[in-house]
Amino acid sequence: MKSMKGVVSKIRVLKMSKTPLVRFSLNNENCLIAAHSLNFLADVEEGMQIVVAGEFNDRKQFVVKKYTVIGKTKIMIEFEAMKKDLSFC
Repeated sequence: MKSMKGVVSKIRVLKMSKTPLVRFSLNNENCLIAAHSLNFLADVEEGMQIVVAGEFNDRKQFVVKKYTVIGKTKIMIEFEAMKKDLSFC
């Protein structure tokens, strides 16, 4: 299994199903994720730095098996913002 680290861009949902197929770019490398795609969409937004592990397919797309966000996830940032808004009331 290979790993890559970089900044996420161009997040797109290619196929909506029980486990959506999501495409994104990581340092201009095309990546696909299906296994944990719903969590990925909740955790990651464009501009975030992540580390992914997986393999290249025949089309030279990196198929992600595992990922981790470096720093805070999108849902953590949104939760903290909501918490701050409630503390001002």
